[in-house]
Amino acid sequence: MSIPDYQSIMLPLLKTVGDEREHSLGETVSSLANGFNLSAEERHELLPSGQQPIFHNRVGWARTYLKKAGLIESTRRGYFRITDRGLNVLKQNPERIDAKFLDQFEGFKEFRTYKKSVQDKNKKIADEEAATPEEALANAYENLKNELAQELSLQVKAVSPEHFESIVVDLLVAMGYGGSRKEAARAIGRSGDEGIDGIINEDRLGLDVIYIQAKRWEGCVGRPEIQKFAGALQGQHAKKGVFITTSTFSKEAIDFSKRVDSKIILIDGEALVEYMIEHNIGVNLATKYEAKKIDYDYFIDD
Repeated sequence: MSIPDYQSIMLPLLKTVGDEREHSLGETVSSLANGFNLSAEERHELLPSGQQPIFHNRVGWARTYLKKAGLIESTRRGYFRITDRGLNVLKQNPERIDAKFLDQFEGFKEFRTYKKSVQDKNKKIADEEAATPEEALANAYENLKNELAQELSLQVKAVSPEHFESIVVDLLVAMGYGGSRKEAARAIGRSGDEGIDGIINEDRLGLDVIYIQAKRWEGCVGRPEIQKFAGALQGQHAKKGVFITTSTFSKEAIDFSKRVDSKIILIDGEALVEYMIEHNIGVNLATKYEAKKIDYDYFIDD
């Protein structure tokens, strides 16, 4: 048979982990390949990039969609298991699980709505047939990036407060602040002042400093939190501060940050993961494509 698409893999994948044991992705890929009776050639057929087998990639995407719907959950790096919701779905004995089926679950609906809102905001071309090859490639890239951003956001929100502070340090150093990683790590979490989590050099020479507030947050960060941070800055006679959160800021908080004497930069959860992707924090390169065009000048006779 031909290699199944990722939606056709969803139900067999869920059945495979229905034993309630912990499973690795590699083990699951092998088991599913046997279940689909894939030939050795089909199991090793690569994506156009040549970086990964097609079937492995599709199993990975099926797993991602099931996780978004809450049918499976990660247990540790590279491992996952079925959830109570997933077991309940199996008891219903569905004929097929696909994106339409998963739309009944709130987490998956939010995931799909998020993707659509980002695409609408960026005015992406929805009709692939109307798109040029360059536009289709750019649109596909944005879809992959949006998927990555949301997955990264979930990972960041799940870490401990100490780990979150470490992520902030890594990001700021990658962006050129704080001098060395060791110097920056000493600064974060050591200030002890109310409303301030740390102090980091603005440049490698330490000509100026930036005060940091880094918080994992549920719900919207309101004006009172920014007022408290601004007060802490004033108490230190500080001119610059960065407030980083995994959540969002209210309009009142944003407006207030623009009116205070100190320069306060607000980085919400969406901007945080965009910076992390841009500076390769918590992500790595999976595939690289180069789009080339004809150099017509090369073919002109001298």
